[in-house]
Amino acid sequence: MRRDRDRDPAGRPRTARPRDGLGRPLGRAGSAAASGASGPERIPDDLVIGGTEAAALADQLLRDGRPFHAHEVLEAAWKSGPAQERDLWQGLAQIAVGLTHARRGNARGAAALLRRGAERVRDYQAGAGAEAGADTGAGSRSAAGRPGGPFGMDIAAFLAAADDLAVRIERDGLDGIPPADLSPGLLPAG
Repeated sequence: MRRDRDRDPAGRPRTARPRDGLGRPLGRAGSAAASGASGPERIPDDLVIGGTEAAALADQLLRDGRPFHAHEVLEAAWKSGPAQERDLWQGLAQIAVGLTHARRGNARGAAALLRRGAERVRDYQAGAGAEAGADTGAGSRSAAGRPGGPFGMDIAAFLAAADDLAVRIERDGLDGIPPADLSPGLLPAG
């Protein structure tokens, strides 16, 4: 029996099933696997969010060990933001998915997505982001001496964490990596 998917007004599919903290679907409504399972609060499929808000919310979700949910916020920012920011948000979302794969135990997928996301953000820094006059955070510093990146993000530190994790995962696997290392923040530690 085929079930029709829940769809938004534009006809795009929604994911109404509850998910666990790492984004894995829990059982379908009415199934034994779903009974009593609600999972953490979901990010709405139709979220429209500005860059500063997205950076702050994604930062909190990443630090809380919820990279899948951070990815959903970053995806919403790329879908609702200006075209010149697309590579920034997509790259950050790919890094969040890489962290999700690492937490799920998928070393190969984690390393690949961490690298791919970091590369996309660097492409943004080198290209459209710089051309549009955006502060890419590539070595710039604010008046307060903190790294100055788009929307207050510390892009340099976030990319360094992604690069370091990819190297460590490829070299040593996931077993020796502490959970705290899988929770890098987007904003400067405060």
